[in-house]
Amino acid sequence: MKHLFLTAALTSSLLLTSASLPAQSTQAAPAATEAQPWKQIPIPPLHAFKPAQPRRIELPNGLVIFLQEDHELPFIEGTILIRGGNRDEPTGKTGLVSLYGETWRTSGTDTIDGDKLDDELEAKAASLETSGGGASTSMTWSSLKGDFDTVFAAAVDLLLHPTFKEDKLQLAKQQLNTSISRRNDDAGGIAHREAIKLAYGAHNPYARELEYATVDAVKLDDLKAWHDRTVVASNIIIAVSGDFDSAAMEAKLRAAFEPLPRGQRLQTAKVTFTDPKPGVNFVEKDDVNQSNVLIVGLGTERSNPDYYALSVMNQIFSGGFGSRVVQNVRTKLGLAYSVEGSYGASYDHPGVFFVEAATKSATTVAAAKALLAEIDRLKTDPPTPAELSKAKDQVLNSFIFHYDSPDKTLGEQVTLAFYGYPADTLEKYKTGIEKVTAADVSRVANKYIDTSKLAILVVGNESQIAPKIDTLGKVTNLDIAIPPPPAGKSAE
Repeated sequence: MKHLFLTAALTSSLLLTSASLPAQSTQAAPAATEAQPWKQIPIPPLHAFKPAQPRRIELPNGLVIFLQEDHELPFIEGTILIRGGNRDEPTGKTGLVSLYGETWRTSGTDTIDGDKLDDELEAKAASLETSGGGASTSMTWSSLKGDFDTVFAAAVDLLLHPTFKEDKLQLAKQQLNTSISRRNDDAGGIAHREAIKLAYGAHNPYARELEYATVDAVKLDDLKAWHDRTVVASNIIIAVSGDFDSAAMEAKLRAAFEPLPRGQRLQTAKVTFTDPKPGVNFVEKDDVNQSNVLIVGLGTERSNPDYYALSVMNQIFSGGFGSRVVQNVRTKLGLAYSVEGSYGASYDHPGVFFVEAATKSATTVAAAKALLAEIDRLKTDPPTPAELSKAKDQVLNSFIFHYDSPDKTLGEQVTLAFYGYPADTLEKYKTGIEKVTAADVSRVANKYIDTSKLAILVVGNESQIAPKIDTLGKVTNLDIAIPPPPAGKSAE
């Protein structure tokens, strides 16, 4: 932001200086402008997108392996992705998977505790980590090629023979409790959290929050039960990339994982998604002098045939400094310090559609109205040829750089396999974007965006907001107070 203000100041200074120059000094300016030699530089079309595909192997027990050779550096990296994440944990024990992911690694195994494992890995400049996420838990490791066998053996030991320790669980709980105690410190964090709750519903598995009570409810036996339930062959995808021979690596992985029982693949419970209740929602934050304004609703899934058109629409609407919301709400109207948005698309459930502005308290209502106007304009003003061309170029250029190395392509192929997408999904993306027309953008804008199914959220200092928030409609005040810990328990 400093750079933006500095640029504006320099621009103003230059304009003032040129205005004071003699007439003969300013006459040369149009010629320099007309030349514009950079416009003569030819821009070649993008090459065909053919990412290096990893080798896929499925073992008889259902475990899937992806191998991606990359001999540029003498390193080998691996990931074990295990189905089952935060969305699958019991509501009354929200936080279980996060605690599991942390305690798993710090506790160590039957043969080596986590602290000693830290020392051994550090001596090799290697790493071995575990974590819990929304849809999965994972184990990752990396090492020099020469240390692979030792580090891989440690990873297999940790996967198959963990020992969950009470003191490490308590340490992980303290860390989560600290994050709970501080979750209302930042206005932006409050805004994003409450926006997701408005879009999905507060009790939806994709929006529910940690509380002291739910963290306290998780016991050591819960971690062990989760491990036994999820670490089975049919639930696991393994990806290895780096400087190795695929045949030799396959043999090592088969020897380690073919004996693993197939088990039952975890099935995520079906979740019903409904549009948020329209209206104005307000969170009081009396220690700030600005407002975070969000308009929020449901997005889509990546499997949607309209995903390509929606991606281009999203770029036109909110994709960077040249987008409509930035150019109009921030640059022309001067109503926001920052503006951003996204028509979110998740792999197996709807993403979140949002547009957000950080604005002065006094311009809160004006900023909200301007955001709503830009949403409406998407439905009535088709993209110009220049807008469409620029948006498609930006989307494609960004996409290509996401997969410009073998390890990036491997990561995406693992994700696609995890969610059941075809292996050629990446190759189809470029063609799908190129085919999008202005008519497609207008069609999806009218099909998927309905302002009557969007919620408005404001986080700010009510005493400084004028006109008042109720100018936008009936206001619901959201309670973000943090429930206290169970009796006799400490918050941290």
